Amino acid sequence: METALIIIDIQNDYFDNGNMPLINAENASLNAKKILERFRSEFSLIVHIQHVAIRSDATFFIPETKGCEIHENVKPFDLEEIIIKHYPNSFRETDLLDYLKSRDITDLVICGMMTHMCIDATTRAAKDFGFNCTLIGDACATKDLQINGQTIKSEDVQNGFLAALNYFYAKVTTTEEFLKEI
Repeated sequence: METALIIIDIQNDYFDNGNMPLINAENASLNAKKILERFRSEFSLIVHIQHVAIRSDATFFIPETKGCEIHENVKPFDLEEIIIKHYPNSFRETDLLDYLKSRDITDLVICGMMTHMCIDATTRAAKDFGFNCTLIGDACATKDLQINGQTIKSEDVQNGFLAALNYFYAKVTTTEEFLKEI
């Protein structure tokens, strides 16, 4: 069993003063940093996923902007892999699957942003590709969503998506619980 840490889209645009600020982005990134530090101390495989917008009408993650950069709390070290993506699913039209398979990875620890979009899409795809997934819920962040004139609060969005992923797609846990277990 080989494990890799996948940190998805913890980028500046998701923080205060960014173009798409999320609720609890700072706390989620600090929890992701704790997980990252543990993986670094154990010389485990770490993959940073960076979303770069390619749509002409994109309003965040614009190429070559500060907002598109990976946040300082989880800034990659020189030898850590960075995979650029353009869609919510980190496997779509990227080398992520080949990269993980070439290193005999069977298990993924996933954290990042946005829970309702890229975390959900990537976790579901990872399971479909045969990976065992652990999702660090408090190292993920989301935002309020709108539908049919209603606002769904970020806490409900977060809990709803984590609950939907728990059991079949991933084992959902907290930073504290995960660090105690490994």
